[in-house]
Amino acid sequence: MYEKWGIKNEYQVKLMDYVKGETSGCKLATLKIDGKYAYGWCKHESGIHRLVRISPFDSQNRRHTSFASVTVFPNVNEDDNSDRVNIIIPSSDLKIEAFRSSGPGGQHVNVTESAIRITHIPTKIVVQCQFGRSQHTNKALAMTMLKAKLYDKAIKEKRDAKQEQYSGLPKNSWGSQIRSYFLYPHRLIKDGRTGLETNKVDAVLNEGELNEFMEASLIYYKKKTNDLFI
Repeated sequence: MYEKWGIKNEYQVKLMDYVKGETSGCKLATLKIDGKYAYGWCKHESGIHRLVRISPFDSQNRRHTSFASVTVFPNVNEDDNSDRVNIIIPSSDLKIEAFRSSGPGGQHVNVTESAIRITHIPTKIVVQCQFGRSQHTNKALAMTMLKAKLYDKAIKEKRDAKQEQYSGLPKNSWGSQIRSYFLYPHRLIKDGRTGLETNKVDAVLNEGELNEFMEASLIYYKKKTNDLFI
């Protein structure tokens, strides 16, 4: 869905990591979306998304509810002096491991240990990248991901220091999904924050038609915080 959205809006989209589910589907995927205002558009997609459908894996055709957690991080530019938080990562804080790629890919996948996993020891944050064509490329991309996560963590800690200002915002928890996608018994997508609804389920899920939801979320959070860029 987000890959289709990025391509539709002429962003550069790159699959950074992919982990298959234990029985089927996808357990984890990491996308990098590059382009002007990409983070601004996507940042409020962070949260829990709920899917209600008749599972194709259930022989009794029962209704199943699935949850997916979406997290959006900014791509922090080391040369950008406008950063509100300065991220410094000493090499002594890193554990870097090489391993063989396991996700979908071309002829280079599983040939050499070119995939990279980096653990930030103080925070225990782990990132990995396996779809670059070399270990050097994957390491650089993984470091970009790590810095983005550390930046996001630091920003959230600053927000927590002013918790009363954000007390009206919904929490990202399994009991408070931000959006629900109903494929059964009716076809409907509803945003739990803005109240926006649409029956264009295929357009959203299969074609990435998310702009209407993203715009509504930006307006919602602007009213909540009086700061569109928080």
